[in-house]
Amino acid sequence: MHDPASPSSSSEPTDEAGPRAPADVVEEVMAWYTRELLAGRRAARPDPERMKHLLARHQECARDRERLEEADGEETARITALYTARLLELEATGP
Repeated sequence: MHDPASPSSSSEPTDEAGPRAPADVVEEVMAWYTRELLAGRRAARPDPERMKHLLARHQECARDRERLEEADGEETARITALYTARLLELEATGP
């Protein structure tokens, strides 16, 4: 078992700020949109424009996640950077 207090020579991330797998970053953003869509559907008065926007972004995540399966290194890096920045933005602005 790994002791988190001991130094590690592994390439695995040691904290939340560490590097993440490209698909994981896309999944995290996709999960954020999923939570917002669910909250919007449960709202007494859903905002149709916001729901449309959230759904479009969610679908974009799904397409990019699929593209990662065959992406070259450059495309993978571009998608990872895009979604890392988007995740930081979404977390900073909140719902």
